Amino acid sequence: MSLRGQPLKVNYAYRQFADEIEAQIMQGTLQPGERLPGEVELAEMFGVTRSTVREGLRQLESEGLVNRPSPRRLEVAVPQSDQLASRASRAMVLMNVTFRELWQVARETESLASALAAELATPEKVEILEDIHARFVAVENDVVETTRLDKLFHSQIAEMGENRVLSLAREPLALLLYQGFLQVAPKVPQAIDRQIEAHSHILGAIRNNDPESARDWTRRHIEDFWRGIQMAGLEDEPPISRET
Repeated sequence: MSLRGQPLKVNYAYRQFADEIEAQIMQGTLQPGERLPGEVELAEMFGVTRSTVREGLRQLESEGLVNRPSPRRLEVAVPQSDQLASRASRAMVLMNVTFRELWQVARETESLASALAAELATPEKVEILEDIHARFVAVENDVVETTRLDKLFHSQIAEMGENRVLSLAREPLALLLYQGFLQVAPKVPQAIDRQIEAHSHILGAIRNNDPESARDWTRRHIEDFWRGIQMAGLEDEPPISRET
């Protein structure tokens, strides 16, 4: 067994216990699939109570760093991208990041994602994107569903690019930025029609394996979204409040 134990002396021992396990996972000392000791043994190794260990393990499970293949077995796990993204998104919400900050980064990440997708697009993947776009066009007077399909459209593009670093980097800010469309749409009635037009051009460029055109139209799309944000007077407002 490669896990190293050490006594903990802190007010919130469960958090430091979880942090220590997380650090060993990130350092590679603990490998995905490696079995962890039981709660009693972990408590002895770290010099804390069993309840502290149990609470720390709950924290690690919620973050996708450990899982239980069975009730009596606890293993190191690799967090799924949506878990990592939601954690980063929560941090952004707590920091009150603004539409301006998100847009400044999104215009680069989304443009790159589209260019990569156009390079690697296959008929099968394009068909999936076409289906999402068709559903987007068919939606009427449902901003929530429009927002969901908009995010799905861009997430599919990122997946087509097959760059895991980019996918992980863009997902947290995309979750917030596209969700922020719920604030923009009521104040900019033409926004959805503009999205449909931009998506059509982006889809066409990807279908034609044209990276430069895909990048250009995506950048235009994000710039157009920024104009909508400005029209709504939301440039320096957070897209989602802490309460949300």
